[in-house]
Amino acid sequence: MIAERIYLDWNATTPLLPEAREAVLRGLDQFGNPNSVHGEGRAVRAAIEAARRQVGALVGAEASHVIFTSGATEASNLVLTPQFRMGRTPLAIGRLYVSAIEHPAIREGGRFGAESVAEVPVTAAGVVDLAALEAQLSSHDREAGMAMVAIMLVNNETGIVQPVREAAEIVRRFGGLLVVDAVQAAGRLALDIDELGADFLVLSSHKIGGPKGAGALVSRGEVLMPKPLVRGGGQEKGHRSGTEAVPAILGFGAAAQIAAAELEARNDAIARLRNRLEDGMRLAAPDVIIHGANGPRVANTCFFTLPDLKSETGQIAFDLEGIALSAGSACSSGKVGESHVLVAMGQDPKLGALRFSLGPTTTEGDIDRALIAFGKIAGRRKHAGQAA
Repeated sequence: MIAERIYLDWNATTPLLPEAREAVLRGLDQFGNPNSVHGEGRAVRAAIEAARRQVGALVGAEASHVIFTSGATEASNLVLTPQFRMGRTPLAIGRLYVSAIEHPAIREGGRFGAESVAEVPVTAAGVVDLAALEAQLSSHDREAGMAMVAIMLVNNETGIVQPVREAAEIVRRFGGLLVVDAVQAAGRLALDIDELGADFLVLSSHKIGGPKGAGALVSRGEVLMPKPLVRGGGQEKGHRSGTEAVPAILGFGAAAQIAAAELEARNDAIARLRNRLEDGMRLAAPDVIIHGANGPRVANTCFFTLPDLKSETGQIAFDLEGIALSAGSACSSGKVGESHVLVAMGQDPKLGALRFSLGPTTTEGDIDRALIAFGKIAGRRKHAGQAA
């Protein structure tokens, strides 16, 4: 019987930081409605605004440009809309251009109709094809409205860092808007919304050690804004109605502060562990394919294929060895299917892939255990594949 499990699925979700837990508990005790004018309400409002500053600081944004939501999916659906306003003047977005490797929360197109969404291809290396993007934008029908482009900063499966700054220059040249999913980048890369050239960033609390149930849409300014998705009492300056989820927001703020303060030290340590893991994998199975290994990746992610091993078979096998890892993205109600990211990279859609993703509490011992399990599974994979 396995005494202790090893968690190597940090891209799916992260353990709650002690500081975030304390902030959540503090939020539970602050019972006032943050929209009330009495002392109890003002105290809660002050706590929310402190969290807003913490989240804004994580991405180099003004606190007033942070809109709290229930998560990254809601933030994505808020910003992905053909209906915008420039101040009080309606502004139409004619078409949405989405990279082929986006998270489903973006890839589904939000409030755009399917006929108004175009896919931007990626190269075989898993990087957005900038030449293709430029060609698409050059033929965009401006009379139908502005172009909106959605490109993630870090792919959640491969960990590959996308050329967002270069894409931003192209988008700006054609007068478009750029939405950047920074969910997997936050806490792993130094972020500055202005330097990235993004008009909007999407963030998630539970990917950086905060609680589930909180996210944010961060804008570069306050003049050009999307039509609200959730209407009602006008909270969040009218951009997202509904009484704020105070405990989740405070936990999000605390996690953002830790992520910003410990970024460099965390990444150096995690990179060493990830490299050691991959070196050991290559020794145990020389035919292992590590996707994106020759390109720019965040330090914590290893997306790999063992020939003759199906994704679902591998995931179950590692789980039985006490190792939690993922078969790609953990965003489809537990489904294990073909990776749309590998398909977009031009690889065989039946090619299975698994993802190790490390975090700040991952240890040398965890890597040792993972490599022992990897060696066992790699050694019996043909039999496991036939049995499946």
